[in-house]
Amino acid sequence: MPKNKKIRKQPKFLPAAQPTLDGNELKYIKECFKSNWIAAGGPFVKQFESEFAELCNRAHGVATSSGTTALHLALLAYGIKPGDEVIVPDFTFAASANCALHSCAIPNFVDADADYFTIDVNKIEEAITSKTKAIIPVHVYGHPADMDPIMEIAQRHNLKVIEDACPAHGSEYKGKPVGSLGDAACFSFHASKLIATGEGGMLVTDDADYAECARIIRDQGYVRGKYYWHEVIGYNYRLTNVQAAIGVAQLETYKKKIKAKLAQMSLYNKLLSKIPGISVPKTAPYAKRIATFIIISVEDSFGLTRDEIALKLKGQDIETRPVFYPLHRMKPYAPFASGKEFPIAEEISRKGLQLPSSLNLTNEDIRRICTSIAELRRG
Repeated sequence: MPKNKKIRKQPKFLPAAQPTLDGNELKYIKECFKSNWIAAGGPFVKQFESEFAELCNRAHGVATSSGTTALHLALLAYGIKPGDEVIVPDFTFAASANCALHSCAIPNFVDADADYFTIDVNKIEEAITSKTKAIIPVHVYGHPADMDPIMEIAQRHNLKVIEDACPAHGSEYKGKPVGSLGDAACFSFHASKLIATGEGGMLVTDDADYAECARIIRDQGYVRGKYYWHEVIGYNYRLTNVQAAIGVAQLETYKKKIKAKLAQMSLYNKLLSKIPGISVPKTAPYAKRIATFIIISVEDSFGLTRDEIALKLKGQDIETRPVFYPLHRMKPYAPFASGKEFPIAEEISRKGLQLPSSLNLTNEDIRRICTSIAELRRG
């Protein structure tokens, strides 16, 4: 090799999502090991439940093994039974529909709002039948659903509202934190979320009896104080003390994470707005959106499709993901949407792309991503 020839440096790989573990996570994990309490029910679980519920302006938190199990638990504790119907957005992660099906209930899909990607509140009432028992509005990609009209509809029809706030840590609706608005709310602490415990979830509520019912179902249906005696069929949906320890540490840096995410969103929006054919989701006047995942829409005028962009970015070590597919298009859910059309969900899904969104990204990384997209258009 010639002496003066430079070796080309391999570009840094930028993952689509990654947790930020920059606090006392390891310290608290070591405390679990020293105390020999790594299973469920430990002191960190109680602390995590209490502190997270307070963050949501709620009286009670019930920690679970995932956001999905939190949603399932929420329905079970409300007595959702076979044959009941649950209204679910068509454009969302599958867990929102799965929890209804796990309860042997029927998901009834509603199309998305074109501007904010959340459930279209103008189409909810027409989906309600005599069998409808609950609505699960999802704060999709961190944007709060329009909760006031949803709560009004629910009150008129005597329905429960369970917020799926799994992707919306820190977001607000009219100055109130998401999770504080429905009858109950559920969160995820998957490794991709702003508060991450690897896997994990939380059900929050102000109803003490409901919270206790959820805990009993979560804990295999044990009657309190009477081991191995079961009054109801329960599940093992518990969060371990080790996971909760990570969660407590994550809460300590929560405000810093929110500030960093807002700065990341601002830089992304500034750079992406300069690229013709690329648009970013709108934010409603009532909303403070904390976008766990940075989303763009690839318009037809860009010249390349969403999937073509994703493939070319992959070749540059920039990982992306498509946004959600409409639930009605997939085999497990199609039978529940027969004869219905969801044009907005279809359009959002066709154009949407998730960019790298970790708080570990530097400003230089974000500029590299946006420059790469801009060059694809020119190329």
